[in-house]
Amino acid sequence: MLEALYPLFLKHGKPEFIRSDNGPEFIVEAFQKWLTKVGVKPIRIYPGSPWENGYNERFNSTLHREVLNAEWFSTTDQAKTVIGKRLKQYNHIRPHQVLNIRPPVPETCSKIGT
Repeated sequence: MLEALYPLFLKHGKPEFIRSDNGPEFIVEAFQKWLTKVGVKPIRIYPGSPWENGYNERFNSTLHREVLNAEWFSTTDQAKTVIGKRLKQYNHIRPHQVLNIRPPVPETCSKIGT
């Protein structure tokens, strides 16, 4: 996980905080310590509290229902391609109720003035 986050922090800067579940018991404490060490506030989602992570839970449910349960993948590359297309459609085209039936990316861009 750190190998994935570190390059992102270098490229985009550090976020103020990262919200995560408790994760596997052998890495969660090391991960939380690393975040604190690099100046990111770790925020935990407590066990039995999925409402603390509603957007991710909703996305995961949609991804499973509309892609993973509907497709058979022969290779990892095929899965990456299909999921990548679905992510672009989900973020750039698909209307979201919480955003008054607009996709997230245009909504986000209009709020930051781009």
